[in-house]
Amino acid sequence: MPTRHRARLLALALLASLTAGASPATDIFDAATQAVQSRYYGWSTADRKELGTKYAAVLAQKCAPQGDACDYATGRTVLSDMFTELGDPHTNIRDAEGAERIAEVTFNRAVNRTGVRVVRVSGGLLVVSLMPGSPAESAGVRRFDLLTTVNGQPAGKDAGGKNLAIGPNEFVRLERAGMPLRVTVRRAGTPDRDLTLGTASLQARDEPTLSWTGPEGKTAVIDYPTFLASDSSELFLKRVGEARDAGAKALVVDLRYNGGGSLDQCVAAASTFGPVLYKTRWQGGSYTYGGLLGEETLPFLARAARPDRNVWPGPLAVLVGPNTASCAEVFTYYARQAGAIVVGEKTRGVGNSGVVFQPMPDGGVLSVTVLRAYTDGDQPLPDAITPEVAAPTDIGVLTTQGRDTTLEAALTALRALAGQKRPIGSAQTYPSQARDANLGVGTPGREQKVTPDRVLHGKAPVH
Repeated sequence: MPTRHRARLLALALLASLTAGASPATDIFDAATQAVQSRYYGWSTADRKELGTKYAAVLAQKCAPQGDACDYATGRTVLSDMFTELGDPHTNIRDAEGAERIAEVTFNRAVNRTGVRVVRVSGGLLVVSLMPGSPAESAGVRRFDLLTTVNGQPAGKDAGGKNLAIGPNEFVRLERAGMPLRVTVRRAGTPDRDLTLGTASLQARDEPTLSWTGPEGKTAVIDYPTFLASDSSELFLKRVGEARDAGAKALVVDLRYNGGGSLDQCVAAASTFGPVLYKTRWQGGSYTYGGLLGEETLPFLARAARPDRNVWPGPLAVLVGPNTASCAEVFTYYARQAGAIVVGEKTRGVGNSGVVFQPMPDGGVLSVTVLRAYTDGDQPLPDAITPEVAAPTDIGVLTTQGRDTTLEAALTALRALAGQKRPIGSAQTYPSQARDANLGVGTPGREQKVTPDRVLHGKAPVH
């Protein structure tokens, strides 16, 4: 940046500080920029001080009419623009509602829910997970149903990609109010129908679920929605064990709507398929996570283990897409190293770094990148995963014909893989001892130290 232009920005920022005074907007802006200046250790090469100066001037202009009444929302808006220019999607700001949802899922609190988790797509809200025994399941909702309206308002996106009135966040707010939701459900082969979904006090998180498909119904499909909960790897290992016990001939792990979570959890879960060594570096330190047989372990034990020491030795496919992020990308990387075939679309692209959550003055949190990720051989992990088999999830086909194009492609690929994998045997056993149910997860509400057991790797899933 030219010296003259930089001096002008500095002058604007100084003028703003002298004339505008303190405000909620400047409080949150200052807290976030100071944290990023001192703690950031990601892959962005942008000049963070220069960005802070530039956007302080932007904030001053936006706050000028309100003065010391300039609100938190204005500060968050300017910070979001600044972080976009920083170029690291892992570093972002979330309001108090977003922070509360992180805490709810992390600690599995009871909240009012219908039992579905949805994402925005063209034409509505796509049901991507469904809690067994929930009010939504009792009302007849199924995974991959499309909710075209909610309480009479259009949902999801229109044909041009514009967000309509009801998105995932709005849906959650309606659930939390505890009132029944009126929805229009679209499903292949049936006319659109109106349902009323009640709510109940349910766990905030969604657990991995097991279903069956493929030839003779012997391909196990595990929908894995999040790594955020402190026992998510234990739950995954349990589902894999159930699939083995039931005689599964192949396994599909669906991560298409998994946005990440706790680093120790995804390392442990990925080690279901082979030993995992994941090295991190941050300002002034480094740490290596180890995983073996579906559990976190000491790095030297994972390093000494045979490459084929695993819980699941059979044919394996992992489904990914644009909503697959961070820890889900890490899981996919190591599953691929162990022989999995990856099917779907390119992932979001934050798989080579990790974050901690730092509380903000408005009750929200700053997600700030504090570590970089490497293999045990000191090679940077890829930021994104590009599947071997490109197979986008066609929402139109899914909702009008009932066909999951990504899963179909995975089944085709697995048939080809079946002859190359050794048969599933019983030599390997899965651990019988439960893992510590309180392995570290950053806690909104107090600052977390940058220590390995406090790192959250991934954008926490927000409905």
